[in-house]
Amino acid sequence: MTLTLEDARKTLPEPALFIGGEKVTSTSAGSLARVNPSTGTTLAEFPVAGPAEVDAAARAAHKAFPAWRRLTADRRREILWRISELIRRDAEEFKTLSALETGTPTAVNRLDMAIDQFQYYAGFADKFAGELIASYPAPALDYVRYTPYGVIGALITWNGPVVNASMKLAPALAAGNTVVLKSPEFGPFAIMHLAEICAEAGLPDGVLNVLSGGPETGEAIIRHELVRKVSFTGGPPVAVKIMAAASDSLTPVVLELGGKSANIVFEDADISNAATMAAFMSTVASSGQGCLYPTRLLVHESVYEQVLEGVKAVAESPTIGDPLDPATGMGPVISQSAVDRILGYVDEARGTARLVTGGERLGGDLAGGYFIKPTVFADVDNSSKIAQEEVFGPVLAVMPFKTEEEAIAKANDTRYGLAAYVHTQDLKRAHRVVEELEAGYVSVNSFPSMTASAPFGGTKISGFGREGGRAGIEEYVHHKNVYIPLT
Repeated sequence: MTLTLEDARKTLPEPALFIGGEKVTSTSAGSLARVNPSTGTTLAEFPVAGPAEVDAAARAAHKAFPAWRRLTADRRREILWRISELIRRDAEEFKTLSALETGTPTAVNRLDMAIDQFQYYAGFADKFAGELIASYPAPALDYVRYTPYGVIGALITWNGPVVNASMKLAPALAAGNTVVLKSPEFGPFAIMHLAEICAEAGLPDGVLNVLSGGPETGEAIIRHELVRKVSFTGGPPVAVKIMAAASDSLTPVVLELGGKSANIVFEDADISNAATMAAFMSTVASSGQGCLYPTRLLVHESVYEQVLEGVKAVAESPTIGDPLDPATGMGPVISQSAVDRILGYVDEARGTARLVTGGERLGGDLAGGYFIKPTVFADVDNSSKIAQEEVFGPVLAVMPFKTEEEAIAKANDTRYGLAAYVHTQDLKRAHRVVEELEAGYVSVNSFPSMTASAPFGGTKISGFGREGGRAGIEEYVHHKNVYIPLT
């Protein structure tokens, strides 16, 4: 049964900031309107945090830090696990909120990753204490304590806001930090509900503070004197500004940024599997709005046209429309400005590459929303804008190669280094190519499962630092060495 827009709107939480355990509905910076990307009409207004609210949130987090840090590990573990259970309980509500504010279809939206993050790091809470160091030349007790920073500033993106928030909150809280979280302008409501269930799970007042707003709000968080570390997910241009703001106080940062990931298909690959993954994960899933999606497809010349046929079929297959409809497999892009940017890349590519399918905005009943057909270009020059710049939309650039060396060279010929993909049945070749690819995450013959146990992050302008795994929680502590001589 399809949920009507009117009924869906009833699931919106009360628009509010969350500061020190209190909801704040009236702020010094006024409010912003969130537009429903499926209709182009206003969904609701929400309050914006100004300097006063940022200061209050940072001070609330600072005040809550000593008690949260000293709370017994088993109690922190229980709270984080309870949050995961409440996310699972409210999964349908979260899916509806994301459909309304980001256009993600309810049928394909998964909260598994968010649940996994809280459960995984709940398990770390009572096992992440430190390490014993071998001492020499004299006998001594030499050990390391993992010490939380204090107040963490977390800035997240709108594509999968609950998952993105969980990747920062779960390890930061498990390590004993408190958090000031800025929700994305394009996705504030799901994060408001996440704040509500964190309180329901027993998270003490002030441990998590949630603010809404734009760049000014984010900069105020970064520059606040009580914020000890910043974690940001987004694009390189904004990251440059974040680093500049953090440099004044030498605040350390973690940056998970964009990608232009290469997907290499060799002649011995499972062609059907490779073509399906290549097309779906670059043009259909999340309407192509994902940082690690394989948006550059490099295909051996001997199977080039065969792969293109498969890619075209998949790109033309999804049901595009209302994200609240269970039959919908692909929704809109996030905004009118995104439409303009994406179609600008498409128009420029028309002059140099072969348009296989798509390349236009949908009209008819969908004309009011921000819907773009899955778009595939073949015979793309690897030095062109559509091959080198992150489009962040349903656009795939395809190009041929002759040799393994050429494929690796083309794959690495980009400023980005987030992810890469290899399709081959030759195990030795897979290992050789993986070794040479300049990327933080490489997947062979598949799209990665992205479990909380695996570290995720990039190299080059795709950022630095890691989310997930032991590396993810280590981002939220510093190492305090303690040396006690025994003689």
